[in-house]
Parts: sequence; structure tokens; C-alpha cells
Amino acid sequence: MNRNTEAQYFPTSSAGMAPRMDIYVGIHKALRAMMLDTLQAVGRVDVDDPAETRAVCERVQELADICASHLGHENDFVHAAMEARRPGSSGRIAAEHVEHLAAIAQLRTAASALLAADCGATQAEAALLLYRQLALFVGENFAHMHVEETQHNQVLWSCYSDDELRALEGAIVASLPPAENLCIMRWMVPAMTPAERAELLAGVQAAAPAPVYNAVLDAVRPHLAREDWGKLTRALTPAEAAVRIVA
Repeated sequence: MNRNTEAQYFPTSSAGMAPRMDIYVGIHKALRAMMLDTLQAVGRVDVDDPAETRAVCERVQELADICASHLGHENDFVHAAMEARRPGSSGRIAAEHVEHLAAIAQLRTAASALLAADCGATQAEAALLLYRQLALFVGENFAHMHVEETQHNQVLWSCYSDDELRALEGAIVASLPPAENLCIMRWMVPAMTPAERAELLAGVQAAAPAPVYNAVLDAVRPHLAREDWGKLTRALTPAEAAVRIVA
């Protein structure tokens, strides 16, 4: 890969400049983590265990819900912002979103078919079909998200200030139902770097009521290694770090 090609596929904000506001980085880390974890769960499901099979199918349905909702938020907020200042700039990804909605519906159908299967051989076949459909969906979404993170970010950075992009992200977050927001935080925070976690949760700590902030911490703590939890608590509340680490 030569330097020109590398710049095309992995653009940065500007050489020597502070990083720009990236509206995609956090949510896409969350989606990638959730997709991969769900794919692994489907791949190893024990179809002879009804409770495990049902739990895995519910996870697929939850992933479908989150992906469909995320797609809608991008259409309603991000694409609308892009089209307002650079008409036509969201066309390719908007068309892919239509295809993704169809793929999400197929995943729901495949998960329901696994639940409805009534014998071992049929269940195994249904589980493998679901696994392969989900694998294709994940692969296509990874490529799709890369286009958003590169080409769409270039449009957003050229048309909007960082303050405007933060306001756009804030509008998206404000539109989320509490349960959906908590689900996203559960996947987003563990997928982030320690610095990203501290910045995100410091913002939540400053802006949200204490019960909301504590609910977020309760949702993410089981999914962080002890060392990561320690770094986070020290970054957020140094005076309370020791208490939170051992609690």
C-alpha cells in the first residue's frame, strides 16, 4: 500500500493538527464488539440445550434491534447533516442502509427458525444457517463502517466545526431510550481505550443525574478487567478510587 492509497483509506484529521471530533469512533467500537461477541455465541451454541439456544437467539434479536436503531439514527441525524451542506454526499451509504434493513429482517427470521426447529439435526442446520448469515452481515457491516469513518468523516470535518459535531452527537444520544443507551454503553465502554473511557464517563458524570451515572458504571463494570476498572476509577474520582476498586 503506497502513501497515497494509505491516506485514502486511513485519513487523519490534518497533519500536525489536534484530532477532530469523530462522531463514529465510539458507537462503531460498540457495534463491532457486540457483533463479534454475538457471532461467537451463535457459532458455539449447544442446540441440545434449550435455554442456551433461546438465550443466543435473543442475543441475535437484540443485536438486530440495536443495528436497526443505529441505522435510523444515522439516517435521521448524520445523513441529514451531510445533505444539508453537501447534497448527495450520503447517497452510497443510504442505499446500503436499505440493504442492511433487509439483512436484519433475514437475521430475525433465521433466529426464529432456530427456535422453532424441533429435532437435533434440524436445529444444527438452522444454527449453522444463522451463523453464516450473521457472519456475512458482520463482514459487510465492518466494510460499511469503514467507509463512514473515512469518507463520511471527511465530509463532516469539512462542513462542520467540532462544536457542531458534538451538538449533533448530543442530539443523537438524547433521542435514545434509556434501555438502549445503557445497552450501547455496556458494549462501548469496554471496547474503548482507557483514555476514551475516562473522557466518555467523565462527561456522563458531569451531565447526568447520579443514579444514571451509577447505572452506567454498574452496566460496564462486569465487562472490564480489574486493571481496566482500576484505571477508570482513578481517572474519574481519585478520592473514591480505592473504594470502587474493592467494592
